[in-house]
Amino acid sequence: MIGARKLAEWFLPLARRLLYLWVRSSVFPEKMQDLCLAPGKPVCYVLQDRHLSNLLVLIEESRRAGLPRAEAPLAIGGQHPARSFFFVNRDRSLAGRARDQNDHSPLLAHLIGATIADPELDVQLLPVLILWGRSPGKQDSIIKALFSETWRPPGAWRQLLAIVLHGRQVLVRYNSPISLRDLLHGGLDQEQAQRKLSRVLRVHFRRQRQMAIGPDLSHRHTQVGAVLAGERVRAAMASEVATHGITPDQARARAAGFAREIASDYSHGAVRALELFLTWLWKRLYDGIETHNFEALTRVAPGHEIVYVPCHRSHVDYLLLSYLIRRKGLTPPHIAAGANLNLPIVGALLRRCGAFFLRRSFRGEPLYAAVFDEYLHLVLARGFPLEYFIEGGRSRSGRMLTPKAGILAMTVHSFIREHSRPLVFVPVYIGYEKLLEGRSYLAELAGKAKRRESLWGILRTIRSLKRVFGRVHVCVAEPLPLAAFLDAQHPGWRAGSDDCPAPWSRALVRRVAGEIAKRINEASVLNPVNLIALALLATPRHTADESSLHRLIEHYQALFAEAPYASASIACTLDAPQIVAYTQRLGFVERFSDPLGELIRVTEKQAPLLAYFRNNVLHLFALPAVIACLLSHNRRLGSARMAQAVRGIYVLLRAELFLRWPEAELAVASDAVIVVLVARGLLLRGDPSGSLAAPEPISQEFAELHLLGESIRPLLERYFLTLALLEQHGSGQLTRQALEDSCHHLGRRLELLYEFNSPEFAEKLAFSGFISTLIEAEFLCEDEGGLLHFDHRLMTPLADAELLLSAEARQAIRRMAGGDRSGGGRGAGLPPVKPPPS
Repeated sequence: MIGARKLAEWFLPLARRLLYLWVRSSVFPEKMQDLCLAPGKPVCYVLQDRHLSNLLVLIEESRRAGLPRAEAPLAIGGQHPARSFFFVNRDRSLAGRARDQNDHSPLLAHLIGATIADPELDVQLLPVLILWGRSPGKQDSIIKALFSETWRPPGAWRQLLAIVLHGRQVLVRYNSPISLRDLLHGGLDQEQAQRKLSRVLRVHFRRQRQMAIGPDLSHRHTQVGAVLAGERVRAAMASEVATHGITPDQARARAAGFAREIASDYSHGAVRALELFLTWLWKRLYDGIETHNFEALTRVAPGHEIVYVPCHRSHVDYLLLSYLIRRKGLTPPHIAAGANLNLPIVGALLRRCGAFFLRRSFRGEPLYAAVFDEYLHLVLARGFPLEYFIEGGRSRSGRMLTPKAGILAMTVHSFIREHSRPLVFVPVYIGYEKLLEGRSYLAELAGKAKRRESLWGILRTIRSLKRVFGRVHVCVAEPLPLAAFLDAQHPGWRAGSDDCPAPWSRALVRRVAGEIAKRINEASVLNPVNLIALALLATPRHTADESSLHRLIEHYQALFAEAPYASASIACTLDAPQIVAYTQRLGFVERFSDPLGELIRVTEKQAPLLAYFRNNVLHLFALPAVIACLLSHNRRLGSARMAQAVRGIYVLLRAELFLRWPEAELAVASDAVIVVLVARGLLLRGDPSGSLAAPEPISQEFAELHLLGESIRPLLERYFLTLALLEQHGSGQLTRQALEDSCHHLGRRLELLYEFNSPEFAEKLAFSGFISTLIEAEFLCEDEGGLLHFDHRLMTPLADAELLLSAEARQAIRRMAGGDRSGGGRGAGLPPVKPPPS
């Protein structure tokens, strides 16, 4: 006791004077009379966190305000405790971990005991909230925002940083006094009173802090316990005990480790710091960020659980979308990120900005799967917005990838399990004019291993900050209310909520994924790079005279405007000359003079990169390209044969490109395209029966019609290659893996022999996706031994594909697939396909 008094006599005054050489504070209320302290009753101050700096601020500000001295002994009857303050929270280490296991302050226990013993005694507890710095949302410095007040109790080092960074902006808020006597009514004993008073004070400080810095969105510290208490997690822990022979405590420790590995640690300060950094970064990288249809988001956000599902083209995607959502005044989402991004420093920052991490595979870890499933359900049930990519990874080809069912299935099952709050998927299209990862994508498509993410790799990208990356377009697609979709697809879904995942839910999840992908594609934005890629990559040497290039671009713009793919799609506002000039500035094309006129060509090594941007919007022009292919290769087709061929190939295109028209609407969509092509002189009406004809082969219009069809040629050739291999080997002769390998090897050989301008042509995933499409459409089926079977129905798409390709392409593919009767033999130019095991 004597030591404490001596400390108060010399150390606290000295430390207080030194601190206030730097500290400047704002005190509320401005008039202390507004506190309505009862005269004659002792006052005991209550602070939230145990820090010497907080105590020194309290001592100084109480002196200035003329309030009872916090460092003075507290007079309670005949007793005089050495001080008039206590802390609610326990003492913490330098890193912020709790050290003192005693939940209650000794002074608090003494006050409660004295008040219970003396019915006439009352003490006024005066809570004082001390915040170092303004609300994170008001910070204009990245460092200050990063180290501003958070819900995480700070350690000594963090508190020291707070003093240095925010010492000129300390907020001190005295709150209305709490009567200890009033809290003890009802005959509570000492232990009950301590628990009640501690709870009241924590709730009080929590509300005050929420008013100042916003709600506590951190899961890592507040929800790990809730995850472990989940029924499925408890069952998984019991299974771990039985399977691996470990103790229940060990199983719980493993589950807790998984939960901490997964969970985000949301911080308002970190989000604000990232917002300031990204504001600087976007200005450095891009000419601008264009947003489209965000009003659809503001319409559905109130009262709904929002799940953002953007396409995945770049690591920039999740940073960009969260940034825009926050700038629009909405709560940034919690983002599912691959465990490969949980890097030192970077992972911690992403986690504090709302990222939660998941492994690429849950196989062999049922406990991990149960913990992740429960964590996701908890996030959804508590109404936090969520964001993930249903493609699983970034698209290296530029097209929408086949969705992965994993986290989407968990979301659907969570909603079926508990659907008190309506859930809406918000598909988002993100379109770039240049990619930070462009070169690495090309290397991976060429067969190089994917480069592992690292802190050093991130630091190396700083070199890109001086480059020009054009504009970015972000378009919100039509939201998808999950309950309404389930009602239409499976009306009895609510009755099956106790049996989740239900047997019928797997097919339903695939339909949800397909619908989301289709809506993302509907919201595509046509930019100048897309258009120049469509036009120039179709030419044999990636070169065109300027007037012809302008005319081809105008054809695409006319098709987009007069036979629109979808009402949500966004047109390019530049005209053809402006588009050429714009892409020239970005370094994609160059101009050179020829005696007969100006020529425009793709700059060296840019063709593979441009193929990526062509693929971004290939679905917008897939139907016009198919029609152009049919007429440029066949010169004349009757209306019935035309409709049959379009329908046959559309079945395959629709599943891979996520095209929007059901088969019943295809004829109307085709007619709209034909009207535009006829009006522009690219097609001619034939006899009264409705046949169509191409212009004369020597005409400019015929050349332009041919070029329109060239954009879809690599995709059609991949189809024809796969179907030709199936036809050659026969039904029941190949496994799926053998077919994928054969397609990949043959595609590689074709790339070496012919110029495809499509670096993803031989990508194994592309063939795998197409084979999945054939299985989904029931053109192929797998038996128990894994062999692929098909019937005559598969030959119809094959015959239709032949109509769309040149004779040279057909012959080359058939010869290399082993179908050339004149020589070469079965499987020429192709590694032998091993027979499947019996």
